[in-house]
Amino acid sequence: MRAAPAPEPPRLPAMLGAGFAYGADFNPEQWDDAVLTDDIRLMQEAGVSVVTLGVFSWSHLEPRPGEFDTGWLRRVMDALHEAGIGVDLATGTASPPAWLGAEHPSTLPVTPDGRTLWWGSRQQYNPSSAIFRERVHLLVERMAQDFADHPALVAWHVGNEYACHVWESADEESAERFREWLRRRYGSLDEVNRVWGTAFWSQRLSTWAEVIPPRPTPTFQNPHRLTDWRAFCSDALLELYLLERDILRSANPAIPITTNFMGLFGPVDYWEWARHVDFVSNDSYPDPADPRGARTFAFECDLMRSLGQGRPWIQMEQVTSAVQWRGRNAVKRPGQYELWSLGAVARGADGILNFQWRQSVAGAETWHGAMVPHAGPASRTWAEVTSLGATLRALADVRGSEVEAQVAILWDWRSAWAQEDALGPIDQRAAHDGVRAWHASLFERGHLVDLAHPGQDLTGYRVVVVPSLYRLEEAHVTRLAEAVRAGAQVVVTYLTGHVDADGHAVLGGYAGELSELLGVRVVDLSPRAVDVQPLVPSRTGGPGGPAEPLDPGVDRISAAVGAPGAERGIALRGPDGAAWAGGGIGWSEVVHVEDADGSPVEIIATFDCTDLRGDPAVTVRGAPQGGAGWYVGTDLDARGRDRLLDLVLGRAGITGSSLPPGVERRDRGGVTFWFNHGDQAVRLDEVRGVDVRSGVAVEGLHLAPRTCALVRAKGRHE
Repeated sequence: MRAAPAPEPPRLPAMLGAGFAYGADFNPEQWDDAVLTDDIRLMQEAGVSVVTLGVFSWSHLEPRPGEFDTGWLRRVMDALHEAGIGVDLATGTASPPAWLGAEHPSTLPVTPDGRTLWWGSRQQYNPSSAIFRERVHLLVERMAQDFADHPALVAWHVGNEYACHVWESADEESAERFREWLRRRYGSLDEVNRVWGTAFWSQRLSTWAEVIPPRPTPTFQNPHRLTDWRAFCSDALLELYLLERDILRSANPAIPITTNFMGLFGPVDYWEWARHVDFVSNDSYPDPADPRGARTFAFECDLMRSLGQGRPWIQMEQVTSAVQWRGRNAVKRPGQYELWSLGAVARGADGILNFQWRQSVAGAETWHGAMVPHAGPASRTWAEVTSLGATLRALADVRGSEVEAQVAILWDWRSAWAQEDALGPIDQRAAHDGVRAWHASLFERGHLVDLAHPGQDLTGYRVVVVPSLYRLEEAHVTRLAEAVRAGAQVVVTYLTGHVDADGHAVLGGYAGELSELLGVRVVDLSPRAVDVQPLVPSRTGGPGGPAEPLDPGVDRISAAVGAPGAERGIALRGPDGAAWAGGGIGWSEVVHVEDADGSPVEIIATFDCTDLRGDPAVTVRGAPQGGAGWYVGTDLDARGRDRLLDLVLGRAGITGSSLPPGVERRDRGGVTFWFNHGDQAVRLDEVRGVDVRSGVAVEGLHLAPRTCALVRAKGRHE
């Protein structure tokens, strides 16, 4: 279940017509005109219905300042329309032309250490540059003027992968915009000083001119300034998007507008951005060499569906075979392209697009895969491309349907920024480790999961997992309490509620206002220092450098000292004293139980390690209506999470499925998707229905490796 949809009605169905969107980024400017005819013929053969056009075409649309040439683009769009292929038209602003940086160096981004990033790549723009914004305005106005009413136009594609390569610029123009942003946010410099804690280390600011972007400093930077800088940079990029969106909207309000997201991408707050797109779209490139690739892809699909409040979304970019930017670029194995693509469909996608249509012969992405590879149609890639096109046509009536999850995991970019900018208490691991780990455990058990913002209504979910929500606001506590009162099992893990909305440490015990809900208070922390490092390492590697192993024969004192803080594994025991399945990794907390209001706290597991032996590690406090608040004072490993989920899901009344290894089941729009992610064929004797592709009755399934069977119940559409 999910929160109520945003008031803006979904605009995606108008883009797609009768079926799924299928296609790719199309870059005809890389080729001569003769190739266009062949491209359109092949698109029709593959079942392509939509292409994204013009993403990197600014230098072709405006070859010299103020001299626009859109005739070539109109000819391409005319040809596509005649062939029945829609256009997701990009505004071309993702990669400025060389002349812009040459004539206006202030449009180029500046790194915190003062280096300018030059043209010769892509995305070389300063988000705060007034001149850059003016040039964007002029180009987008011309694009809207020339194409807003073109019959091929089905959507606008603003920019491309915002912040992928440049998310900040530390120049003086950006510094002034940062000051303006802080004035709007805090109202006064005194409030900035309070929130930033500038009383520490004599950092107090006396004038606005002293506010600068993060630049190299002698030692640790003020973490609150870093977090506000991140928020400012996300908002500055959003302003760029909105500048373009508003021009396009005024030209033709009927055309939906989007920009492509990139999964759980750190520099921008997609919860905020998602409010301003007409449909969510995503670029996803899991490594096919990683056995965890399928669950990485599933995580991103679930996130995109959730960002769109459960509405259908578009897989805007993926690769048919291999990327070119990893150290070693593994190729998708036979069947994997269709397998993962249908995984997106099963999780709510209404379109599957790729980068790119035809593989380049020159440039930085020469070796990035495409729908039409260098070998052309005489390739396995092309066979898989046409196969997926046929499958999507067979699934046309599924388009527009929604899927619902009973389990939610909370995620907040603002909390993640605060955690990653803090100097302690945990190591510098990415803040998304916890949300990914809990999603992985639920994926492996076969459960569909929503990602939810902690400030949204959570009462429709039966289980809510709160993994290390470091920064906790009062509104978040209210939402979690409402969920428990509605009967949900709320699982709160370590490092939650350590700072408030200002990023200030919570006094009186961590978890803050959640303590009443959970019946516990975290009074101390016990992280594991796996790699013990000297304070000042020696340049020569001698004394003070890498530590020698302790020898009890000579290290009479030091060898007698235990070092439990250097032990990564953390053992747990159940209430009966038996070893608990799984354990913790690298982190533990001192948890005090505080029974109150006649609602006792049950200790599910205790620590079985030096210094914390016997202390609570996992607890639960029940509530009326069957809800409960669970607390986990350690970073559970995969077996530990699985053991806890047995208890939590059982209490929530959510049953699992018993399927062979590698097999996943999903349901959408009256069709059951049976995935075999594994390398071994699987037999599912109990499956009955009608095969969507062939129309033949199904009496048991044989799933070959890396395939997906699509089965509709008998009687539907017969």
